[in-house]
Amino acid sequence: MASEVDELFDIKNALYLGNYQHCINEAQKLKLSNPDKRTERDVIMYRAYIAQRKFGVVLDEITSGSPPELQAVRLFADYLASQDRRSQILKDLDKKMSGSVDITDTTFLFIAASVYYHEKNFDSALRALHEAESLECSALMIQIYLNMDRVDLARKELKQMQETDDDSTLTQLSLAWFNLAAGGEKLQDAFYIFQEMSDKHASTPLLLNGQAACYMAQSKFDDAEGVLQEAMDKDSNNAETLINMIVLSQHLGKAPEVSNRFLSQLKDSHRNHPFVQDYFNKESDFDRLSKNYSASVTA
Repeated sequence: MASEVDELFDIKNALYLGNYQHCINEAQKLKLSNPDKRTERDVIMYRAYIAQRKFGVVLDEITSGSPPELQAVRLFADYLASQDRRSQILKDLDKKMSGSVDITDTTFLFIAASVYYHEKNFDSALRALHEAESLECSALMIQIYLNMDRVDLARKELKQMQETDDDSTLTQLSLAWFNLAAGGEKLQDAFYIFQEMSDKHASTPLLLNGQAACYMAQSKFDDAEGVLQEAMDKDSNNAETLINMIVLSQHLGKAPEVSNRFLSQLKDSHRNHPFVQDYFNKESDFDRLSKNYSASVTA
């Protein structure tokens, strides 16, 4: 018996690979009779809008009458869009997570974990994902483990993904991120995965930044510059591209104004990005220490 064709395969892949506009365009063309599939399509489409930082579209179009899965997506858009509301959103989410949660609602669990991940609350994120059964939840768990420098746990989760569906885009991406974190000879393996996906599907900033990270980890800075320039041509305001450009400019010994230009753009367009927030914190620490040093020297 032939396996059922997944009508949403193309737009899922586009979302995972960072081809967000293609995801949105194709989602709008899909004519689906099954209401559950329509909801799943809308979840994917609105997540692509969130990835493009078009939070207003999501907040305007998902209403109180929308299905629960879409309400979860709206929560994520609200969290990312509203710095002032984040503490209340987190408080409400904590309350919901402490109650009875439907473990089959993988959309909510993935969104809840994504919010906690942004907060660097990795324990809460992992608790949300613990019983969720989906490749996407597993892929997020691997990202969290790698951020925690728990390569051993990431390897274990990756092995389970490979046993479930080794050919899945999410499994291959997770393998690439794992290899990138592992370093050494695995860097070239990671590069080949990013390159193969670019050749097979489309070259996106996400995949190009993956290739650039592999190049930089191997000190191939000129090669990294070419790849990052291609990423800039596709989206000159992509946060990860700008961050990699800042790092690369330092390695290439470019004039300070070059990296400062990328940093200014990043601070202007992505003020709430973890990299920018960390930079602001370090600036404050430096200013505080400088004042203390100046006072002691004067004394």
